[in-house]
Amino acid sequence: MEEENGVVIIVGAGPSGLGVAGCLSRLSIPYIILEREDCYASLWNKYAYDRLHFHLRKQFCHLPHIPFPSDFPNYVPKTLFLQYLNDYVSHFQIRPLYRRTVESAIYDDASGKWSVKARYVLNNNNNNDGDDYEIEEYSSRFLVVATGETANPFVPEIKGLDGFAGEILHSTQFKSGKEFKNKKVLVVGSGNSGMEIALDLSNYDAKTSIIVRSPVHFVSREIVYLALILLKYLPLKMVDSVVVMLSKFVYGDLNKYGIKRPSEGPFYMKVKYGKYPVIDVGTFNKIKTGEIQVLSAELESVENDVVLLKNGKSYQFDAIVFCTGFKRSTNLWLKGDDYLLNNDGIPKVSYPNHWKGKKGLYCVGLSRRGLYGATEDAQNIANDIKLMMSDLQNDVTKN
Repeated sequence: MEEENGVVIIVGAGPSGLGVAGCLSRLSIPYIILEREDCYASLWNKYAYDRLHFHLRKQFCHLPHIPFPSDFPNYVPKTLFLQYLNDYVSHFQIRPLYRRTVESAIYDDASGKWSVKARYVLNNNNNNDGDDYEIEEYSSRFLVVATGETANPFVPEIKGLDGFAGEILHSTQFKSGKEFKNKKVLVVGSGNSGMEIALDLSNYDAKTSIIVRSPVHFVSREIVYLALILLKYLPLKMVDSVVVMLSKFVYGDLNKYGIKRPSEGPFYMKVKYGKYPVIDVGTFNKIKTGEIQVLSAELESVENDVVLLKNGKSYQFDAIVFCTGFKRSTNLWLKGDDYLLNNDGIPKVSYPNHWKGKKGLYCVGLSRRGLYGATEDAQNIANDIKLMMSDLQNDVTKN
């Protein structure tokens, strides 16, 4: 089924895709957005835990051209961010095409356009995997990959996990610790989601343990805010030194609690590996008091309700929450790109030129710089498309 097309196809209607749409709208450039879920910003609308707030101040987290209202708190909660997104979508009259899972995107040299095939699920089930679907075909001169860093939930393969007697969740399925009151819960993964979910569990009197296998940086919101200001004026290495010094002053010796600090600086690690520092919102105090138990060994196997670690110790749990991140699937459907993205869906090209590929291909929100980076990407992409369209029009006029 051949569909009506815009000049630009955006794949993904998360905040990054919406930001591109907003920028294109301001420049009167027609586009379509293909979204596999049944709503925009599905990670926030459907798969985020209740207590989620931005870890960065609001001036670093808004989408292009519309800042957060002045009466919003500095650290915006999920509910207000969704309200903001609703207003953003209404303001720019963004209308994604939902339940469209892109299966292939191929550049056609003869026409100079991208040919995109998407599976449109007709019956609105939550899994988008029903038999009642049709294949739609789209074409456009420009293609924007806006599927983000958090595409497909990842749970590692662990011996015996299928036979675990308790409840198994990915962080995208976790809503609130109140469902686990007085239960023994293991959190696997020590990033920001893992640390905050562990805090929420403990606040609701769950007997909480968290696996912290790799070295991590602990920083406060205030330290991060200071660092983001300093990065405007000082080299990254110097800012990292200040951040580590302040972290040691605030949090002291982490080794006492089974946690190691990395040898590399927090912002260097974020840029190089995409590994964020832990922005502490109360978890560390719970670790200090013993209300959250730190387990420093890797999970080896599961038998019934018992978890065995690689250091030989074993523990009984009623539930396991995996905060083990996501995998991207761009490499499965984006064909013929050997320049912009690697097999893990991350730009090969270094910042600040990471957003632009060849043959009208772009990516947004993959710079490992959060919403602030996605906003920069969206504006760069829209401006570049406007320039490319002007050049094409000039060529047509000359001919």
